[in-house]
Amino acid sequence: MSKQATPEYHIHELLASRWSPYVFADKDVSDDDLRSVFEAVRWAASSYNEQPWRYIVAKRSDADAFAKLLTCLVEPNQAWAKKASVLALGVISESFALNGKPNAAAEHDLGLASGSLTFEATERGLSVHQMIGILPDTARDAFRIPEGFRALTALAIGYAGDPDQAGGELGDRDKGTRSRKPLSEILFGDEWGVASPLTQT
Repeated sequence: MSKQATPEYHIHELLASRWSPYVFADKDVSDDDLRSVFEAVRWAASSYNEQPWRYIVAKRSDADAFAKLLTCLVEPNQAWAKKASVLALGVISESFALNGKPNAAAEHDLGLASGSLTFEATERGLSVHQMIGILPDTARDAFRIPEGFRALTALAIGYAGDPDQAGGELGDRDKGTRSRKPLSEILFGDEWGVASPLTQT
């Protein structure tokens, strides 16, 4: 299934075709593809090249590791994410290794890294669904995440499934139309809330 965006201005095809399914197909992601999507993470930009991200990854084929990672998600996310081929936790280093000071950019940089992962995954025909609904304390205990690091997000990675076969609310969500706020609501000029002239064509 595909859910093509309808952008007002030209963007890259992979950005237009990317979407986050709730329904995943019963198909494994190859190790080669996984290595490449996490290689994309390695080359993401970060403040002072700190690379403050760490990922804990588990494949569904490794039942024990997958089950442990699944317990780190809130229950509504567990219900659908258990069908994904791969789960990952996104973890940040909260301080700069350079000087020990708090890294205010760490969350931003993790997001950018996961964005790079998602772009590479989309190129490979994979789908990624990112989640903020996790249990950080459970993750810390389960994976012995040390002080100074914090689990922030999770990702479900796999192949989009058939929402008609899934049925129910999740299937309906996946069949819904993609929508976004107009550019005029998010791009401002010389005053907050006033659309930038760039939004006028």
